[in-house]
Amino acid sequence: MNTAAPISTGCTQTPLLRERGQHEVFCGLTSIIWLHRMMPDSFFLVVGSRTCAHLLQSAAGVMIFAEPRFGTAILEETDLAGMADAQQEIDREVDRLLSRRADIRRLFLVGSCPSEVIKLDLAKAAERLNARYAPKIRVLNFTGSGIETTFTQGEDSCLAAMVAAMPNSDAAQLVVAGGLPDVVQDQMLDLLSKIGVSNVRLLPNRSSDQEFGIGPNTQVAFVQPFLGETHDILVRRGAQPIRAPFPLGEQGTTAWLHAVAVRFGISADHVDAVTHSARLRAQKAIAQASEPLRGKRVFLMPDSQLEVPLARFLSRECGMELVEVGTPYLHRDLVGQDLAEIQNGPTLSEGQDVEKQLDRVRAAQPDLTVCGLGLANPLEAEGLATKWAIELVFSPIHFYEQAGDLAGLFARPLRRRSLLGVAAE
Repeated sequence: MNTAAPISTGCTQTPLLRERGQHEVFCGLTSIIWLHRMMPDSFFLVVGSRTCAHLLQSAAGVMIFAEPRFGTAILEETDLAGMADAQQEIDREVDRLLSRRADIRRLFLVGSCPSEVIKLDLAKAAERLNARYAPKIRVLNFTGSGIETTFTQGEDSCLAAMVAAMPNSDAAQLVVAGGLPDVVQDQMLDLLSKIGVSNVRLLPNRSSDQEFGIGPNTQVAFVQPFLGETHDILVRRGAQPIRAPFPLGEQGTTAWLHAVAVRFGISADHVDAVTHSARLRAQKAIAQASEPLRGKRVFLMPDSQLEVPLARFLSRECGMELVEVGTPYLHRDLVGQDLAEIQNGPTLSEGQDVEKQLDRVRAAQPDLTVCGLGLANPLEAEGLATKWAIELVFSPIHFYEQAGDLAGLFARPLRRRSLLGVAAE
């Protein structure tokens, strides 16, 4: 008789609640705010309205005398009405920009809601401008439109456009896909070097001089779960994705490193030996920071597409009970390993019908709700503790040294509520 315990599949078989109603998310143009910092020789030119320009200015907190690496080519009424040749207008704005900014090596033409509504062909513009300025300047295009998308998809569209323009290559290499803050990126590269992984490429890469090709000997490890389009085009190009939980928390980081190591023939014992002290530090930091979270109930509303890996971290490493895990899009090839680590029980939802979801939040009365800015204040007014989802995108949260900080981001609203309750008494 076979008495072996069945292999747990976690939430991989959990029925999926699909919602297709009103959703509350930021515009995809928001991703430019972190992308332009990660690619210093690039410029992001949004072809959009004055509203697009105001959004970027507000999101970045740009000072009046600053000269950032992004801007907006304003679509005027004549453009929207078809009374002007928009392609000529784009050429003129690009010529003016490049004559003034000699440091630009990559120019991204970024579509917006207005440019998509009038069917402005930015791919055609990029092709034409590329012929004029290459190889000194590479011109690419992607969409940051907020129509039926979430804000992190701007990065996904940008990286997918970069991959599509890469040459073929048979080089054996590891590509790490997903933008990270510089300090976290350095920590990651140090860990990979210590376990014995060499020839590591970054997507996005900081400089056009670091461009590389893609092919069947390219192994890809993802550090951001919202890169569905990028994942799919890499696979079509022949790259081999590494399936792993995302490197959030001690367990997630260790599992991610083990998965990379397996692909390069590196033993698990070696990885454990190299990471021993870092794992202990991360475990201690999480234990201290997550004390207010243990036993508490959390509801994750769909916003950033970080929700599934965060749910795995909060339940497995912080002792929280998951009520519902919502995500704008569920790409199982990307988050399948995290789903497998989440104990079956919470509702798993894809998409959003915001009023119905708010009804479920009110009925469940969770201890913490992770949601967008537009929903946080109303829920706080109703007496529910909230966590801004967008802060998790802008904060360093990946790998060992940030594990305690990640737990602390969720503990802070509960600590604040506890202190306010004591003060009120």
